[in-house]
Amino acid sequence: MCGIIGIIAEQEVNQDLYDGLTILQHRGQDAAGIVTYDNGRLYLRKDNGLVKDVFHTRHMLMLKGKIGIGHVRYPTAGCASSAEAQPFYVNSPYGITFAHNGNLINSEELKQAIFQADKRHINTSSDSEVLLNVLAHELQQLNKIRMMPSDLFTAVAHVHRRCRGAYAVIAMIAGYGILAFRDPYGIRPLVFGKRAGLSKIEYIIASESVAIDALGYELVRDIAPGEAIFIDKNSKLHTQQCADSPLHSPCIFEYVYFSRPDSMIDNVSVHKSRMRMGEKLAQKILRERPDHDIEVVIPVPDTSRSAALQLAYALGVVYREGFIKNRYIGRTFIMPGQRQRKKSVRQKLNPMDLEFKGKNVLLVDDSIVRGTTSQQIIQMARDAGARKVYFASASPPVRYPNVYGIDMPIASELVAHGRTEKKIADILGADWLIYQDLPDLIEAVRKYNPTLIRFDTSCFTGDYITGNVGIGYLRWLESQRSDNTRFGQDKADINPIEIYNAV
Repeated sequence: MCGIIGIIAEQEVNQDLYDGLTILQHRGQDAAGIVTYDNGRLYLRKDNGLVKDVFHTRHMLMLKGKIGIGHVRYPTAGCASSAEAQPFYVNSPYGITFAHNGNLINSEELKQAIFQADKRHINTSSDSEVLLNVLAHELQQLNKIRMMPSDLFTAVAHVHRRCRGAYAVIAMIAGYGILAFRDPYGIRPLVFGKRAGLSKIEYIIASESVAIDALGYELVRDIAPGEAIFIDKNSKLHTQQCADSPLHSPCIFEYVYFSRPDSMIDNVSVHKSRMRMGEKLAQKILRERPDHDIEVVIPVPDTSRSAALQLAYALGVVYREGFIKNRYIGRTFIMPGQRQRKKSVRQKLNPMDLEFKGKNVLLVDDSIVRGTTSQQIIQMARDAGARKVYFASASPPVRYPNVYGIDMPIASELVAHGRTEKKIADILGADWLIYQDLPDLIEAVRKYNPTLIRFDTSCFTGDYITGNVGIGYLRWLESQRSDNTRFGQDKADINPIEIYNAV
């Protein structure tokens, strides 16, 4: 999961790109980068760290130009080096810089094809660089001295045929403009907006609408699954559907956790979807325990607040803020390594004893992944004097790894994998554990947009919508993602090309 942004305007875009990346910082805290174009030259700054730490005044002054793109990255397998920070760049053809959110499931197969057939070199282990080189190769194959929008759309159509997985992309082509496209399933979000300049329309493309709103642009719409848009250097917008059979299947975890509540994704308010998640949870509690003894509902800040508030209202139970959050600690779900996650929970949250002491408390969180954070939070509630501690998850049990750009751990590191809810409650130390039902979660998201027929719910069901995700691929993914392999031990000796086609 990453955040991407692109702007073409009448004035220098460096400050707006910086501000946009800070707004999208929740999508990635590992690295940041900006590239701009001015008078035939590209200006790039990228490094590991938060946006505020990567860009200083001297860097901002260097980033000249009225067109540019930016990226914030969160850590996945193989992302320790600052060389893998984005945007990436290839010189041929034209000069292309590239920002990507998502994950390819056939990247190893593509790497071999790029090297052997396309005669291109990959410098990193990032699948984003693979995707960039596929796009560059398809453009080069057209053999056009002067590129037209139709050429870009032809190249994107070939990318769709070669690449499997999730990808939302913003690419800047030197001297031409900005290209953006989504995979044929629309798994990762991408929206664009506009505003009136002095002499022409200015455009912005971003992972979430909140960046568009905050920078003073008007949201136009989501980029459709399989669609590509191209904004040329004269601010003329070109659009085309480039996929043969697009099938809209957005990642439902965007609504559960990743996206900001003030964002709109696929015409759905994230905040309202989370409120409905809380309402659905309340209905389930009343069905299963109509005589419940919950005295207070307390959210685990910040993502679960919308759900917890509506849940408390529907139950007729008091809502209280019981944890004070240190806002200078990053999101624990996207922190690398179990040791760092464990350490950060106690640093991030501090309970207020008066809200817990002698009470039966229902804690509400957006999800339970490894269970490490939930376990510590439940213990904090007990240490603060809670008589009973119940725990509610706004999403169903996370039982399977996500392969489309969310760095969920391997199955054996997921607390819900292969376990009953009673067993999970025992591990977490909760007196009672309640999960959202998947049909209720889907209904909570699609209520005001019934055109959303299908979602990527693979982390709950193990049903991978793009296909070609068999046991072999998951074993290879385990060799890349395991905390042990990523933080000190060798990766398994597995041939990724063989396992890609395994069933």
